[in-house]
Amino acid sequence: MEGGGKAGYSYGGHHHHQDAKLLKNLSRVEPRRFGLGLVAGFLIVTCAYFSTAKFDAIHIAMISSPAKNAAGFMNASSDGSNQQQLDLDRDAMSREGSKAQVLDTDGDDKISSLGPDLGHNASALEGKKKDETFAKDSGDASVSASTDEALAKDDDAIVGAVLPPLSSEEPTNITQDSVLEDEELKVQETAPATTNPSPEKSSNNGSSPSVVPSDPATLPVQQIPPTQEAKDPPAQQIPAVPEAKVPPVQQIPTFPVVKTEAAPRRKEWKPLCDLWSNRRIDWCELDGDVRVAGANGTVSLVAPPGPADERTFRAESWHIKPYPRKADPNAMRHVRVLTVQSLPAPAASAAAPACTERHDVPGLVFSDRGYTGNYFHAYTDVILPLFLTARQYSGEVKLLVSDFQMWWLGKFLPVFKAVSNYDLINLDDDRRVHCFRHVQVGLTCHADFSIDPSRAPNGYSMVDFTRFMRATYRLPRDAPFPASGEQQPRRPWRPRLLVIARARTRRFVNADEIVRGAERAGFEVVVSEGEHEVAPFAELANTCDAMVGVHGAGLTNMVFLPTGGVVIQVVPLGGLEFVAGYFRGPSRDMGLRYLEYRITPEESTLIDQYPRDHPIFTDPDGVKSKGWNSLKEAYLDKQDVRLDMKRFRPILKKAIAHLRKNSGNNNTTHN
Repeated sequence: MEGGGKAGYSYGGHHHHQDAKLLKNLSRVEPRRFGLGLVAGFLIVTCAYFSTAKFDAIHIAMISSPAKNAAGFMNASSDGSNQQQLDLDRDAMSREGSKAQVLDTDGDDKISSLGPDLGHNASALEGKKKDETFAKDSGDASVSASTDEALAKDDDAIVGAVLPPLSSEEPTNITQDSVLEDEELKVQETAPATTNPSPEKSSNNGSSPSVVPSDPATLPVQQIPPTQEAKDPPAQQIPAVPEAKVPPVQQIPTFPVVKTEAAPRRKEWKPLCDLWSNRRIDWCELDGDVRVAGANGTVSLVAPPGPADERTFRAESWHIKPYPRKADPNAMRHVRVLTVQSLPAPAASAAAPACTERHDVPGLVFSDRGYTGNYFHAYTDVILPLFLTARQYSGEVKLLVSDFQMWWLGKFLPVFKAVSNYDLINLDDDRRVHCFRHVQVGLTCHADFSIDPSRAPNGYSMVDFTRFMRATYRLPRDAPFPASGEQQPRRPWRPRLLVIARARTRRFVNADEIVRGAERAGFEVVVSEGEHEVAPFAELANTCDAMVGVHGAGLTNMVFLPTGGVVIQVVPLGGLEFVAGYFRGPSRDMGLRYLEYRITPEESTLIDQYPRDHPIFTDPDGVKSKGWNSLKEAYLDKQDVRLDMKRFRPILKKAIAHLRKNSGNNNTTHN
């Protein structure tokens, strides 16, 4: 063969003439242009190669992910329809090259689902092309062994990096979430036993799912309804089987514990009486088999049957005077002593009196002696403590009275009927033995004419006490205001002022002048000393909006004033501000406006009895240092008051201004 230099371009003998012609033509090309052509061709081929590789990587991710459903199954038909679809997708790769760039810039959601997988698909591109070449040459649909090995090595990386793209058929209605979850469970329950389990189902602890092979035609797959392909439930809807099956803590049966705690057992013993916590009164509380024998003045707690020890029952005996002035020997000297005791089982049968009356309600034992003859002490020592102790029972309580004084009990009988639905029991003359389940000896009390709501049953306060007293005596006014239905000429409303006139000591010696001055200030004035019967004076006080009086028991009637009224206390000469505290604090606790007026020596009748430089004016502390009797005689028993109305007028102005503001009728007129 001639022209050995041409043999490098020969493809065979029958092409000899064509090759010679081609060589001749190439020899005519200038070397410079030929080199430029080679460089340009190389660049074109390189760009085409990288563009095709990038498109293949994106296309592989798109055709592999939609083949998976939410439960991890592959949709395939038994007649090889998936393989046919795969071939169609591969043929369409060349027509969709321009779309690859669009996918790269779609949105954050698509980038996040495809981006992490691009590197892996690019590295697997060579294996993908080998698979296509093998299929074209042999016509066989199976995957080569080398490709399977490459994919098997990268299975975990594919699942961890590739997330299923958002399907165009994904449901947008949030209310379908529970339906999707139910359908998924139904598919799992109805799947044929011969099919393979889902290769991509997530485990309960959130581990990565198994890998789906790249060629679905080569592996058996699970058939599911087409509608399930695009319905990917959110991650939070994947059934958390262990959490759903574990019952809440409160549902765990605790029957043995309840039965153990409910088993009856005796309470730990505590002393029957308390002689230390209250500075005003000693009191006792008994629960169980309590027997009250008034004739011998005993209140006995009988031990229950059965064995007992020192922790559950002890023999005790206390001597109690149930009146709240235990530090005052003068007040306590006429109060009867009661024996409060506990009787153990061996001695109970012989020492305990037999019951003659059994009661299903609690019993309260108290004395009405002491200072109850004084109107103020009647309230602070019995009436108020009785309200504080018995009101909580709503009438279902028995009152057992020691030192029974019928005249005094009759005076306050409406109060006793208001706190108890039962007749009073006279312990002094009653020969019966009254048996209770609960008895309190001595009434609960906090301080003089005062209640501490934080320690009171049901949070009672002095406002509650005044409401109770007004309700007991059926008084209509709870707040200052013009009486309804009054027919009066049009004029400013005139609040009503009650002037308490004392009969013997600490009197207003110029009462007429006080009345005229109060009327000029804008008040309607009423003067009253009070009576033995409580009800008439209570009714009068309730018709008034304010009261004024020299320090004394008459000011106790402030309990009948409407809430929001005014109390003016006139403090006599002699440094008696401390005794004024008996009404200062309680009036404020009752919801009343308290005003205090301290007189000068010129307003006291002591100026008529002693020279101005007498120790009674210059050294009141020296008089008090001699004892209560010295103070009482000098400043309480021998002193009357003559008010200086010019000096007292500002107090009246403050009172009327408060009342008009409080009633909402300031500067208004009424018919």
